[in-house]
Amino acid sequence: MPLLNIDLIEGRSQSEVQELLDAAHDAVVGAFAVPPGDRYQVVHTHPAHEIVAWDTGLGIDRSARLVVVQVVSRRRTRAMKKRFYELLASNLAERCGLDPADLIVSITENGDDDWSFGHGRAQFLTGELK
Repeated sequence: MPLLNIDLIEGRSQSEVQELLDAAHDAVVGAFAVPPGDRYQVVHTHPAHEIVAWDTGLGIDRSARLVVVQVVSRRRTRAMKKRFYELLASNLAERCGLDPADLIVSITENGDDDWSFGHGRAQFLTGELK
């Protein structure tokens, strides 16, 4: 159920984007213990000038391969979030060759009444989903 919005600087091939999405999904499944079929991802591509991502004083140098991941999810423990950050960075490095310096992640939490997966119903509230 986590919804991932992924912002990329344009220029990746369709197969590169698909591998990135698969690697991100595997991190969600591994860290948050969601079912493998629970997959919601949206990719947004931008010209380089439309993304500004400075280093916040951490000395991080970023490249045009920057990946910004925004996760909207039910509440997760601190340990689950840390595991997600680690798995995501590791998966993207191993499978996509992404330098971990080029990964920014933000998680926004919400509750069961904030989701509708279709048909105008709140499936967590109706009991259709747990």
